[in-house]
Amino acid sequence: MTTTREKLVEAEAQALELFKVIEERGLIVPGKSEKQLNIDIFNLAFELYRIDTYWHKRIVRAGANTLRPYDDNPPNLILQEDDILFLDLGPIFEEWEADFGRTYVLGNDPAKLKLKRDIEQAWYEAKAWFLQQTKLTGAEYHQYILELAAKYGYGYGGQLAGHLIGHFPHEKLEPKNYGLYVHPENHNDMFLPDANGHKRHWILEIHFIDAERQIGGFFEQLLT
Repeated sequence: MTTTREKLVEAEAQALELFKVIEERGLIVPGKSEKQLNIDIFNLAFELYRIDTYWHKRIVRAGANTLRPYDDNPPNLILQEDDILFLDLGPIFEEWEADFGRTYVLGNDPAKLKLKRDIEQAWYEAKAWFLQQTKLTGAEYHQYILELAAKYGYGYGGQLAGHLIGHFPHEKLEPKNYGLYVHPENHNDMFLPDANGHKRHWILEIHFIDAERQIGGFFEQLLT
């Protein structure tokens, strides 16, 4: 019998493939707007997997918009020759959720390339630390992520640093109830099972920002 984790890993593998095809087909190019890139990605996902449902809004952020948190709806920017951008997509594959985010750099700006490398390295560092724990609240993990950002020399750009994931729709809480998020107001143990006694599975998302250079980066995938 296929486990929840195996289904989530399978969904994430398909999301990774989608991101690879986005690159292979050269969809990310200067002169294209964030909105148009978003549409192109939607059309590609439908072509490849017949996906037309996402469990959260599709995020394409470039330039100064990479500083903005998820809940914002900033103005539509045009990708520049020497730009940085990130994608945050939540496609649903046969009722199983994926949540995947990556940063891209157009050009050879050293600070942007370093941010891209740093945020991926920090993600794996945060995962390794998490796996050493046996009890950890969402608030404690969020604080760890903030300290990790500072260690790498960045600020933190998101309200969250992760969340639950599962079969669509996964567990829901009332607005402003952050018990299923990596958030400063979540004082629940992330290792506790759900209401049915099943293991919970988490996404880790990291959003570093360099306020001085007005750039940000994002990296997101399965934590557990």
